[in-house]
Amino acid sequence: MAEKTLFQKIEAGEMEADIVYEDEQCFAFRDINPQAPVHILIVPRKLIRDLNDLEASDEPLVGHLFTGAQKLAADEGVGKGYRTVFNCGADAGQSVDHLHLHLLGGRKLDWPPG
Repeated sequence: MAEKTLFQKIEAGEMEADIVYEDEQCFAFRDINPQAPVHILIVPRKLIRDLNDLEASDEPLVGHLFTGAQKLAADEGVGKGYRTVFNCGADAGQSVDHLHLHLLGGRKLDWPPG
């Protein structure tokens, strides 16, 4: 059996996290190294390593991550301006091999990002 990802350990309660949302398809928690006042990671319960591993059957799940981000942004008071980001691969800054959507808000987010 492959070693669990950090996010699978959080989901299983083996590691602590500030969980702010969960349902049958995903869970969300505050990033431990926030890059904005609101920085939440939205993680599918299904293990998908990165965007390159998506299959056509995953389209509804990915859409669900975005509607979850929309709800969380409203709940966190940043619904009028926020950013969502998927990093794909180490060169893009992905540090956990488990697909996750970053929700960032609460400050002006410049473009282009670093």
